Amino acid sequence: MEPDPTPDRKADMPFLLRVELPDVPGSLGRVASAIGEAGGDIEAIEIVEHRPDGTAVDDVLLETQPGAMPDSIVSACTAIEGVRVIWISRYAAGGNLFLDLEAVEDLTAHPHEALDRLVDLMPVTFRADWAVRTRRAADGSAEVLHRTGAAPSTVSWFVVERPTRIDAEHDEINVLCGVPVEDEQIVVGRRGGPAFLDSELARMGHLVALAQSIARQA
Repeated sequence: MEPDPTPDRKADMPFLLRVELPDVPGSLGRVASAIGEAGGDIEAIEIVEHRPDGTAVDDVLLETQPGAMPDSIVSACTAIEGVRVIWISRYAAGGNLFLDLEAVEDLTAHPHEALDRLVDLMPVTFRADWAVRTRRAADGSAEVLHRTGAAPSTVSWFVVERPTRIDAEHDEINVLCGVPVEDEQIVVGRRGGPAFLDSELARMGHLVALAQSIARQA
């Protein structure tokens, strides 16, 4: 049998590492050095959250060198005092981290469809797998208004008064959060985790408010 000429996408897909570390000068440098020594090449870094307890959470986008294993990178990071790896997984969105400012620029460029554009941008902006915008139907179910390609075709309607994590009783796969949009809501899902941070929920709330404002002025 001839080999499949189609390349394995996962072979070229980077990893996303979410790491908790002391929020002091030099910590990120030590983590970066450990990643390099374990065979990882860092493509981008974003500070996700500064915490009152003196720690920070960073997202690190990295490629692995031939023969390097993600477990080795995790071990190298956790060997540093005060460092904890929260999550590592393949990152399907490409070789760059998509920042809030880029989302704002996109919404401003497409004001008439700002809310749908925001739904499309939620997964790459917040390193999630899917997003969906719904409104409550007359029978109490959720009517899907717009969703990304990986989103489920049906979702439940949740009581969401502010950006918040959602505990979906019968969903053992997705970690969910929701953001109210007047009489609608946007639900964002990550398969398997990690849980959405308070800082991420706050950012979602700001972006939704901005998208609403842009849509009203269009």
